[in-house]
This record gives sequence, C-alpha cells and structure tokens, in this order.
Amino acid sequence: MTSFRYYQLFLVSIFCVLTFITYSINRADIEKNSEEVLAQYTTSIAAKSIWQGDGKDLYQDLDQQFSFQFFQYIDSNDSDNSYTKGQLLFKNDDITSNFFDVDIPYTQSLTNGRLQVKLSIGNTFSEIVEQFKLQLMLIWGTFLFISLFTLLLTYRQTKKIQYGAKIIEELPSFTFHSIQKSKLKGEFKPLAAAIESCQHDLKAEIDKLNESNEKLSRAAFQDPITGFGTRAKFTEKLNDICSPNSQQFGVLAMVKATELGAINQLHGREAGDDYLTRIANHIRKSLVKSPNAYCYRISTADFALILPDVTLKDGTSIIEQVKSAFDDYQQSLGTDSVAYIGLCPYLQDSDPVSLMTLADTAVSIAQTLGPNSVHVLQKLTGDELFGDSRWKVAIDDIVKRKAIKFYAQPIRPCRNDVESYRELLSRFYNDQGKFLPTATVIAMAERHGMSEELDKLVILKTLSMLNETPSMSGLFGINISASSANQENFVAWLKNVLGRQRHLAARLVFEVNESGMQTNLSATYHFINEVHSVGARVSIERFGLGFTSFKFFKDVRPDFIKLDGSYTQGINSDSHNQFFVKMIIDIARKLTIRVIATGVENQEEKLAMEHLLMDGLQGYYIAKPTPLLTVSNSEKPQLVL
Repeated sequence: MTSFRYYQLFLVSIFCVLTFITYSINRADIEKNSEEVLAQYTTSIAAKSIWQGDGKDLYQDLDQQFSFQFFQYIDSNDSDNSYTKGQLLFKNDDITSNFFDVDIPYTQSLTNGRLQVKLSIGNTFSEIVEQFKLQLMLIWGTFLFISLFTLLLTYRQTKKIQYGAKIIEELPSFTFHSIQKSKLKGEFKPLAAAIESCQHDLKAEIDKLNESNEKLSRAAFQDPITGFGTRAKFTEKLNDICSPNSQQFGVLAMVKATELGAINQLHGREAGDDYLTRIANHIRKSLVKSPNAYCYRISTADFALILPDVTLKDGTSIIEQVKSAFDDYQQSLGTDSVAYIGLCPYLQDSDPVSLMTLADTAVSIAQTLGPNSVHVLQKLTGDELFGDSRWKVAIDDIVKRKAIKFYAQPIRPCRNDVESYRELLSRFYNDQGKFLPTATVIAMAERHGMSEELDKLVILKTLSMLNETPSMSGLFGINISASSANQENFVAWLKNVLGRQRHLAARLVFEVNESGMQTNLSATYHFINEVHSVGARVSIERFGLGFTSFKFFKDVRPDFIKLDGSYTQGINSDSHNQFFVKMIIDIARKLTIRVIATGVENQEEKLAMEHLLMDGLQGYYIAKPTPLLTVSNSEKPQLVL
C-alpha cells in the first residue's frame, strides 16, 4: 500500500535521526574522555621534562597511568636509550569502533631527547563502543518490531479493504450479501455502515425501477382501457401458433366494435372508452370457463380471441355466449348493435397472413348479417375479397332501396352575427331494417369504388327531405367523401343537380375531410368553385392534422373549417394549444372563413373556446345527435331536436 511505504520511509528517517543522535552523544563522551586523558598526560609529562635515561623506563613509568596506542622516545645522545612501543596507525577489526576513530597525539621535547605518543582512552573507549552497539540494537530492534507490527496491521487492514471492495464490486451485479461486521469493525465501522446503507438504498431504487419497468411493460403489452394484450403480443402469439413446428390447433375469433365512432360522436370519448371496457368485460365473463383463452385489442375497435385446443364446434358454442352477452348489453346501450364476430379454425402449419385474412373476411361477412352477428368461415372460396364482395352487394342494396336515415347534430354559434348549421349524420340499414356499421359501410364503399353512388344517395335524400318539408329551416351539413369531391364527373353531376334547385343548394354545406382534399389541390379548388357557383357552401372537417393546413385553406377558401377534436381536448389547460388555435382563428377571420370547434365535451372546453372567439361549437356537451324522423309521402318529415 502506498501509505504503508510512506510510513516506512518516515519511520526509517526517524530512526536514522535517533541513531545519529546516539552516535553524536557517544562520540562526545569519547572526545571528552580523550581531552581529560590528554590533560592528565600533559601535566605528568611536564614533570618529566628533565628526564635523562632509558626510554623503556620512561614508558614503564608512564604506562602505569596512561594507555598508549603508540610510544616512541628518541634519545639524541645515545640511541640505545631510544624506545618504541605500539602502532602509529590504529587498526581494529570491529567495524563499529572505526566510527569512533579517536586520535590523541602528543609530542614533547625532553632534556636528552624527544617523546612522541598517541594516547588511548583504553577501557573507556571499549565500554562506549559496546554501549553504542547496545543502543543501536535497541533502536533498530524497536524499528523492526514497529515495522513488523505495522506490516501486520497493514495486512489486516488490506484484508478488510479487500473484503469491502469485493462487496462494492458486486453491487453492479445486484448481489446484496449481508455484511460480516467482524470483518469491518473498529475504524472500518463507518465503511460497513456506508456499504450497508448503499445496499439498502440501491435495493430500494432497483425495486422502484423494477416496478416502473413492470408498469412500462404492462403499458407496452397490455391495453390500458380493456386490460387485454396489445397488438404486439397478439402478433407474437399468432406467429407462435403458426410456427412450422407447432402442433397447436384451436379457434381464432375477430371482434369488431363497430359502434365506437358513433358513440364517440354521440356521447363523447369517455363514453367510447366505457363502451370498449364493457365489451372487454363481457368477453371475459363469457370466457370464464375457458381459462386458456387469450384476448387482445389489436386496433382501435378490433379485438382478437384465441381459443387453443378447441374444436370449431366447441369454439362456436363459446363465441355464441359472447354474442348473447353483446345482445344483452345492446339493450342497455341503446344502439342498433354492439359488435360483430368472425370465427375461423387454425391448425398445424397455418399461415399467419392467410389466417388473418380468413378471420377478417369472416367478420366482414358478419357485419352484413344484422346486429351482433357471428359468422364462421372454415376456408376461403378462392377469392380473398369474399367478405368484401358481400359488402359490395350490401351497398348496392342500400343504394337501390335508398336505405338511409339521418341523425342531426347542431352547431351552436358563439355570436349572433354568425350563421351556423346542423350536421346530418347518415345511418344505413339492410333489407331487414337493421342498421349496419356506418364507418364500415363508408370504408367498403371507398374500397369498391362505390363512394359516388353512396354520396349521391345522401345528397338526393337530403334534397328530397328539404323539398318535401318546407318547415325545416336553416342550413344542413352533408358529409361526402374526398374521393367523390375529387372526381370531375361527380362534381359536374352535383353542379347540375344543385343548379336546378338553387333555393335548396343555398341551404347545404358540404363537409369534406381535409386529409383527402389535400391529396389533389387543383381538384379541391375546382370542387369548391363549382359548389360556390350554385350557392352552396363547403366545410373542411378534421382541419389542422396536415402539415400544409394554412396554405391549404388560404388557397381554396372554404366557408367553414372544423378543427379536429384533438385541439379541443384539454385546451383549457394547454397554453401552447390555445396559442395555435388562436392563430388559426385570426388568419381564418382575415379570410372571412368561419372556424368551428368540434369534440366539446365539458364546460371548461366550452369556455376556453368561447374565450378564443370561436365562431361555432359542436360536441356532446353542446348538443347530442338526435334522429331525424322521415315520414311517408303523404306526411311531412319532422325534425326531432
């Protein structure tokens, strides 16, 4: 560890300083003793300055008091009196002694010669050296003990840190072990507490994320209104039962809730959601004895039911219970139908596309058979549009019998100087007098190129009604398809019919969908000019969904624009939406175009639109659509509001 290395370096420095101090003290003691010995020697030798005699005798005399490293007496008169003892250069095998190399030389002139010596402090030197050795052993022994103890502590701390690090490393893998407090005690208690707290907080956050992920999964794969699986889950299940190695068999049922559009228009979006929810609940109750059944909402108003391991006969019996529940619900709902069901079997190695085509064809045929009908289709006859062909026959029958009835929904003006109108909503019925799903009739008419015949029926029926009932005053809006409005032959026919009845044409407002009109601006411009030429008016509905909306109504100049209902929803609390709607109103007013808000379903939305100076309001909160009752030729029709 880095801290341990720094600590050791610091410790070595401290003990080196202690060693130096100890050495200095001992050397000072040696030097002090040396000075004392030299002083004593100087005194003694001064008394012998008149020495005359043998040098050896002089040595023996002085040796009794002093220790000599080197002694040399040189007699200047008689060389026999000269005497040398010891070594001038001191050599010692003890390395420690070499650190205290003390040199005490002294040279003295005597009467007959010269005396040169090197004194030694003798035993005192040895004692000090031995004392220094003991001190060194104590100092560096202490260092070794401290180092070993520190190493042991460091190893122990390292093990604790490694244990804590291991726990922390396992946190990303969401492995939460209980912490062994015995391994993280003492100064590591805060670390143990922090890791434990981190584990607890992280686990709580993971639980929250898992809960959020579960909610997102439910939102992604479970329809929030019905609680059924989504289209993605249905596709996954469909591919599973149709896989090449699948040994599964059963029944696939398609349920089409055809009244959703009418309920949204008549009673509002909340009522539409309630309608779908109650359909889902009736399906659940009817399938309570089929726990293995799978239910999905695969589009706005379409459901799919998969009954695994069920024969077609048993599946038909189960679905008849669903139909019975729909019949009961229809009585309380007050509509002409609730939903239609198409039924088909699936076997091993079924093709998903062919299976869906079969089910879709079955439900299309069911829609032509009367309210809440069920149709079973085991295989196609070779024509994949078989169900659609039935619709072509049904639409031909509608046109021939003029089987149409009207509902009327008024548009309330927001100012007295604004002229408004009532929108006519078409309903079609079969030869048994049972209403067919309007949205499906219109869609099938467009698919088979029969929109013009259907639109002509609506227009002629409206003109006949107004002509036969002079008491019906005001303007009336008629919905026609954009495909008809873009056809020159249809526009020429319309101009010819309205030109012969200009007094009635002046009371008509032709409503056309914006998205369909934007596909051919030149045809749209021609349609509006021709309609205006005979005194009728044009309203562009579902306005504002296209990217070129502003340029569109600037160029074609309709009389009314009806904002899409999405602009109305929550406008009282959406400042950005208010700004955009206000901009549309300001531009439209400069072009003398009236702006109508649709889908107004509560007081707050009504007040917000009035505050924005809207020209007209339409929606469930303003007025519900009501039947426009027709009568026989001998009686005049009445408008029921």
